[in-house]
Amino acid sequence: MVTNTPATRPANARFSSGPCAKPPTWTLDALADAPLGRSHRAAVGKDKLKAAIEGTREVLGIPADYKIGIVPASDTGAVEMAMWSMLGARKATMVAWESFGAGWVTDVVKQLKIEADVQIADYGQIVDMAAIDYDTDVVFTWNGTTSGVRVANGDVIPADRAGLTICDATSAAFAQDLPWDKLDVTTFSWQKVMGGEAAHGIIVLGPRAVERLESYTPAWPLPKIFRLTKGGKLIDGIFTGATINTPSMLCVEDYLFALDWAREIGGLPALHARANANAQAIWDFCAARDWIANLAEDDATRSNTSVCLKFTDDRIEDGATFAKAVAKRLEKEGIALDIGAYRDAPAGLRIWCGATVETSDIEAMLPWLEWAFEAEIAAQSAAA
Repeated sequence: MVTNTPATRPANARFSSGPCAKPPTWTLDALADAPLGRSHRAAVGKDKLKAAIEGTREVLGIPADYKIGIVPASDTGAVEMAMWSMLGARKATMVAWESFGAGWVTDVVKQLKIEADVQIADYGQIVDMAAIDYDTDVVFTWNGTTSGVRVANGDVIPADRAGLTICDATSAAFAQDLPWDKLDVTTFSWQKVMGGEAAHGIIVLGPRAVERLESYTPAWPLPKIFRLTKGGKLIDGIFTGATINTPSMLCVEDYLFALDWAREIGGLPALHARANANAQAIWDFCAARDWIANLAEDDATRSNTSVCLKFTDDRIEDGATFAKAVAKRLEKEGIALDIGAYRDAPAGLRIWCGATVETSDIEAMLPWLEWAFEAEIAAQSAAA
């Protein structure tokens, strides 16, 4: 039987996993100071880009001796830049438990053709990070955006490792603890937890990564947008605001607003707390019901940003069709937009819980999720 239509609606129905909801106080007027029509190489452009870099360092607590650069093509471009520029000096270990990690495996094994140990876990599970050989170069995602499974912590990564750790942290940065001393290369995009606009990535290089770049030349040609060195030396300008290609100053202004918002609410601890509260509301909802569950099998590794859910009711005849129908019903009602599971992931839902989402909106959406579930069960029975 379908329950009554819930009385409360989310104030913001945007639960997309990227680009994500804007910060709650955001308006178009916040971008009025963007130097539109000006060169990013002019003083005003360089100042804005440098402010974005140093604001990233401040809010995330990135060590002073780490380099931060804004690069093209979002997090994907940043990961590819790291792999094409640094891998090949030694054997690699490719770690994947969701679709984006699997993509990095394909690029290294089939495109770069580097000798690699490939370790893969199914959706909902994670590779045993303690069993990895860290004397190889290890490439892994911190948070699986399409699986909702994350690394619990970096304790198992040895300080005396011989290889580099290259971490895709795009749906983890600003919402989860990142142990910078254990990460030699970290990549992410501001379109996730900070709610920025798409197409720009950030790459963070530790001292060991810089040493690799300046001592190793890959055997393959590097496209211009991947080049981090010139004449065997790091191109320092990239890490002070001289970007490789033309950035959108509108997007940069948008990110600067998000950084200011983060500072105003209490910095990194507040960002973490908001994401945790959002995810906890969903976890509590699932724990009280027998028809829906977290895709992540271990509570210690479940994501607090890209929360992936699966329907577990025995009455469901076709999981993929059912999940899409629930998502479509919620979108039609204007309750939850873009919450379908990723196309390569198991059937279900993916609800973004990053810091720009309000917990009150999650709490208002969840009774509607139950309403949509019951409505689709009823529709399935009627069609039988």
